[in-house]
Amino acid sequence: MSRKAAKHMTWHLKCCEDADEVIHLAGSEAWKHFDETHPTFAEEPRNVRLGLCTDGFNPFGCSITPYSCWPVFLIVYSLPSELCMKSEHIFLAMIIAGPKSPRKNINVMLRPLIDELKELWTNGVETYDSFRQHNFIMKAALLWTISDFPGYGMLSGWSTHGKLSCPYYMENTKAFQLQYGRKTSFFDRYCQFLPPKHPFRRDKKNFYLNRVEKSPTPPPQD
Repeated sequence: MSRKAAKHMTWHLKCCEDADEVIHLAGSEAWKHFDETHPTFAEEPRNVRLGLCTDGFNPFGCSITPYSCWPVFLIVYSLPSELCMKSEHIFLAMIIAGPKSPRKNINVMLRPLIDELKELWTNGVETYDSFRQHNFIMKAALLWTISDFPGYGMLSGWSTHGKLSCPYYMENTKAFQLQYGRKTSFFDRYCQFLPPKHPFRRDKKNFYLNRVEKSPTPPPQD
């Protein structure tokens, strides 16, 4: 890593001190909770915070040949917002080749990457800081994954089908099955998540016909 990039790796430490709104993920509740839960990791600001993102696509475009290829990327969120999303700071960790989607077997494909991430989390690696010009033990943590909802199901092992497909509210979403086709639907079930006095809750014409949503917002599942 260049001297300039190494300097930016600790930018997150003070970027949100006086900010009234979230300007970087370092100011998010998830980041702060992680620091409180793992104070030893947080003591070294040069430790790396990572995000993993993946999605499947057909490398042959609109070809009639069915094919599913899954690249897996790691994003360095320790860098400033204007740098962490640049291609030079996004690492292609692996490619899960097709021809079919890995589905529930994606954990087997990710095993080598998971082992390396566990090593970085537990023991770290000796790294040269080109800005401060000395070696240190650098550790890394995977804070979150980024994917669409089906990809989330594959990465987490959660079933994203049926009435309990929402991992936060589960049965409290008021999901129901369509009479014909038996597919799960969440149609017009979102008004219960609005503030109590929101006008959409009382709108009996444009939402659920002739119904006022009086249910309180359900608490998320632990």
